[in-house]
Amino acid sequence: MTTSENLFATDRQKMGTTAPERPMLDGWLDYHRDTLLLKCAGLTEEQLKTRSCEPSTLTLLGLVRHMAEVESWFNNDLVDGEIAPIFYSEDDPDGDFDRLGDAVLADDVAAFRRTVERSRAFCARTEDLDTILGHSGSGADISLRWIYLHMIEEYARHNGHADLLRERIDGATGD
Repeated sequence: MTTSENLFATDRQKMGTTAPERPMLDGWLDYHRDTLLLKCAGLTEEQLKTRSCEPSTLTLLGLVRHMAEVESWFNNDLVDGEIAPIFYSEDDPDGDFDRLGDAVLADDVAAFRRTVERSRAFCARTEDLDTILGHSGSGADISLRWIYLHMIEEYARHNGHADLLRERIDGATGD
């Protein structure tokens, strides 16, 4: 069994405590993206697919796939209104977490990395954080600032899940 060390390689940067708002938002979002990758590094494919905190169906690979879906929403679906799921479907809304048997690890991580790069490009095109970029299901305006904060919150929450999953798999703790 080979590990996923290279597949999840990242150069997570420490965050400073002062900066203008935009670099701070970019920095924290990248920090959390990198944290998820670090939680997966060094594990086998089998370990990444392990539901280690039953009865929860969460897995580390499922979290990576889920965050690829969230990134896709962030940079694609929100703007053009098209839902283009990567791993889930109407018939299987939890496919990002559930359909792991045939999942190809390298393909799933590549999809995650592609959606992250698209999100970075998407953000770089808009200077003003107050720019309205879409609408919620209820019709409320969604600004770029809201997107950043939501993405940071989403990663932070799921990185907490990743902490628990990883600890149950091999005892590893910490950042």
